Amino acid sequence: MKNTIKQVFHSGKFLVGFFIFILILIICFVYPLVVTHDPLEMVGSGNFYKPGTYVSQQEAVLDPFYTLNIDASEGKLSLLLGEEEIEKMKEYLVKYAEVAESEIDTSDPEAMVELWQERYDPELKAKGLTSAKRKSYRRLDGEIKDAQKSADLIIAEKDSETGELEEVKKIKGTSFVNTKDILNKRTFLLGTDNFGRDVLTELVAATVVSLRIGLVAGIIATVIGLLLGLLAGYVGGLVDNIILFLTNLFTVIPSFIILILISYSVGTSARGVMMVAVIIGLTSWPWTTRAVRSQVISLRNRDHVNLSKLSGHSLARIIFTDILPYIASYVVMAMILQISSGILAEAQLSMIGLGPATTRTATLGLMMNWAMQYAAHLNGSWWAYFPVVIVIALISFSLNLMNTGLDQVFNPQLRD
Repeated sequence: MKNTIKQVFHSGKFLVGFFIFILILIICFVYPLVVTHDPLEMVGSGNFYKPGTYVSQQEAVLDPFYTLNIDASEGKLSLLLGEEEIEKMKEYLVKYAEVAESEIDTSDPEAMVELWQERYDPELKAKGLTSAKRKSYRRLDGEIKDAQKSADLIIAEKDSETGELEEVKKIKGTSFVNTKDILNKRTFLLGTDNFGRDVLTELVAATVVSLRIGLVAGIIATVIGLLLGLLAGYVGGLVDNIILFLTNLFTVIPSFIILILISYSVGTSARGVMMVAVIIGLTSWPWTTRAVRSQVISLRNRDHVNLSKLSGHSLARIIFTDILPYIASYVVMAMILQISSGILAEAQLSMIGLGPATTRTATLGLMMNWAMQYAAHLNGSWWAYFPVVIVIALISFSLNLMNTGLDQVFNPQLRD
């Protein structure tokens, strides 16, 4: 046993997959100890806030200011000039200001603004320049000029007696606030989702739930496949024919179709996290059964098995004592693949709306479903779905890499 374990941990592929998987488990265990708030807490009142640190605007205004020799208009311009505004400026310069497209660098906002100010003519009348377009260009020009102004902002309060506004504080363009002075701030490393929930916290919680689904589904599928495979391979005859018929029946019909039909028939109210895991497990056993059966057929006529038969040992003892230990490594590898398949199956079900029907917990598949329903992939909110895809890929990759490493150790034909 010790030599086998040493061989396993000398496999490079197994070690890489094992390290990635353990790292994911450590993050899933440690993160909730540090961040203790509800992973589904709706901290934002809008959809898809960008990743970053958010500070209290009111507190930022009231906190002491520091004067820095920095032109604040640059920051205003970078906020103003998005992709749409840049394209609008380029359209005007090329179509109506007769600027060569090669002279325009859309990646440099400052150069774009400088070129715009040099060539923009609010009174220009050109062919194809409609009144609506002229007005939109004037609005853009006005916004650019406002952003470049360094006029002071005045904070005023209404006097309780006279009802008139009185100046309280003046904010200059060179006034800055140190974020360390602001107590009310919150960092979202992966932004928020469509419900205003912290994506990173939700992702960690969803990973735990998906791993649990994969584990339960993997255990159920492996146990069913192992028992049926052992019986079919050792007993043979009518038992083998019946089990093989059922296995072939489930194999002919795509397992995902069966999974969809069962999930739909269970109903939304009963389709919880564990119910989905059980359904996945009950539909994923056929290939394990066939593989175990073929292994047992090659073992049932070995000398030690025939000796147990002559000794009058029971069927259960022969199967679990004389045959099972010889295919234990294969069973472990099959279970690893079943866990990976269970996680992917849950993600597929949730993507089509047949995953766990719950609002109290999240899974990786449900996060993908929510992001898709609220068009995160269309409005550029990559943080709502891309990290989920990465986590699913890492889990699947690590488990499959571990399986490949084990296969190289236990299968002499694959050894270098």
